[in-house]
Amino acid sequence: MMDLKQYDLKKLLLTAMKSEVESKDLYLELSKKTENGLLQDKLRFLADEEEKHRIFIEDIYRNHFPESKIEMPDKSPVPMPNVQFKDDTPLSKIMRQAMQAEQAASDFYKSLAERFEDESKIHNTLMYFADMEIGHLKLIEMEKNTMERYEEDEVYWPMIHVGP
Repeated sequence: MMDLKQYDLKKLLLTAMKSEVESKDLYLELSKKTENGLLQDKLRFLADEEEKHRIFIEDIYRNHFPESKIEMPDKSPVPMPNVQFKDDTPLSKIMRQAMQAEQAASDFYKSLAERFEDESKIHNTLMYFADMEIGHLKLIEMEKNTMERYEEDEVYWPMIHVGP
């Protein structure tokens, strides 16, 4: 687990918001890279989840720092994985990076929750976010594994996930 004690709470919350915005944007971008309609739906679902997380973190920020303007940092003070890809990067490789980012987000939220042990609602919600990020990781992992099988053989069936 990450040790966030050395970081200023205000910066941590701004970093969390930035991370959620970047994750949302990533999933929306990935949804455009696939022709698989069900995968597009799952990626848009993940984007919506990240937006909900951002809103909750923003509420914490506004409650703890009511006089402060929300200005997300250009660069995170906390080392977090950055998902990078080009237009021709196979989706499965991008998803592998997204899995690492989801694991890091889970670790981040667990550590951030420690800062709110006296505020049980926030603490419990952040722990729930940590669990949700692992759920996101598992969803991405399943899709990545499927994608790798089809990328190997250059096979794509647009309706592969649609059952009888």
